[in-house]
Amino acid sequence: MKTNIKTEKRARLHKKIRTRVTGTAVRPRLAVFRSNRYMYAQLIDDVQGVTLVSASDISATEKISKIERAKSVGTSLAQKAKKANITTVVFDRGGFSYRGRVAALAEGARESGLNF
Repeated sequence: MKTNIKTEKRARLHKKIRTRVTGTAVRPRLAVFRSNRYMYAQLIDDVQGVTLVSASDISATEKISKIERAKSVGTSLAQKAKKANITTVVFDRGGFSYRGRVAALAEGARESGLNF
């Protein structure tokens, strides 16, 4: 059985990141997952083990680029976080490199008022 080297590398990097990054109720962890088609983001309280806010671009019907969709996910996540009285977060890139869609999501969240 052939293994996927990219997936293993990302899992190893994410495990390394998670040793340093944890979220609390006051400052949750902004976890990002990037698949080939969609972007997902969650604000997670690791102390209680619950997801406080989540957003994705699965229901997006506009014909825009993946980077623009990722930025809109960051914007919608930040708006939901404001409603939940969350202003500061810890960014968890999930083992993905901080460029392209991951950076666009972070930029959209920052422009909408999240601090990290």
